[in-house]
Amino acid sequence: MKNITALKILVIIISMFIFIDSAYSQTAENGRKYGFSFSPQQFGFVYGQALEFVYPQPGETKSKLLSKLTWDMKPVFYFGIQAQFSRADLMSAPGFFSSISIKTGIPADSGVMEDRDWQSNKNDNLTDFSSHTNRTRDFFWLDTAVGITLPVKTFFYFKPFFSFSWMRFSFTGRDGYGTYSIFGNVSFLGKEVIRYRQDWLLLTPGLSAGIRIFSRLTFELSFKISLFTYCADVDEHLTREKKFIDLTAGGLFLEPSFNITYSFKRTDFVLNISYQKINNTVGNTYESVKNNNYQLSQNKAGAGLSLFDMSFAVRFRLF
Repeated sequence: MKNITALKILVIIISMFIFIDSAYSQTAENGRKYGFSFSPQQFGFVYGQALEFVYPQPGETKSKLLSKLTWDMKPVFYFGIQAQFSRADLMSAPGFFSSISIKTGIPADSGVMEDRDWQSNKNDNLTDFSSHTNRTRDFFWLDTAVGITLPVKTFFYFKPFFSFSWMRFSFTGRDGYGTYSIFGNVSFLGKEVIRYRQDWLLLTPGLSAGIRIFSRLTFELSFKISLFTYCADVDEHLTREKKFIDLTAGGLFLEPSFNITYSFKRTDFVLNISYQKINNTVGNTYESVKNNNYQLSQNKAGAGLSLFDMSFAVRFRLF
């Protein structure tokens, strides 16, 4: 009896799905121009590093950098949601589109954090090095885009657009060891040593080109490039009881991406692969002093990012 009941329920669900899909198809055939799609389940991971730099003053060191810190995200898994408003049929005529996606990462150990210093004014040899277990604590990523679709014939299209992104990554380095020119070898076993947080703001023009095959399969290439990059970061050296705030900008942002979409009735299955690269930004750094005050440092600071991103999403066309 239970099996029969379950079978009846399954038949009813399938029948409802077929009915709704038929109604959707009929609406589209009757001239529906725009539609809204929603993806409540996006899963993926990033693999790469967040970067932090301190630039030397003239004559301070023979190296191009005074300090470089790398924070692994190898990997960080995330989940998210997406929404999009666009023409129901991209190939029917030129049209407007907009989209938004939100991703949040799963806190976990994600590799190592390494700190390198070049403090000799006689040569460019490495003077100090430390390595710690890195934990990604926060991972938030907001992407929005607006643009137009320009179909060419019945199977090819272009999509020029502008996008805005906000990204926040925060980390903690713990345990590990250090080798210093002054202090020698130091163990940090059982200690939280350093914390770091990056907040990125990106304004980016881009261009996509896509081709549709057999009405169900779509391949799309996209490329974004921009110098409108801004990073505000906070670096806390817990063992030294020092905090630094860096406000930097101007790093070149590059993002090639590729996605494959398979469409079945009202549902799209989307695989997306991309690579984000932000070259070194430059800006001021502020160092903590007594009574929770900060003073402008004579050294300049910088930040960078290098991430491979892969995700899979199921998208439903709601109307």
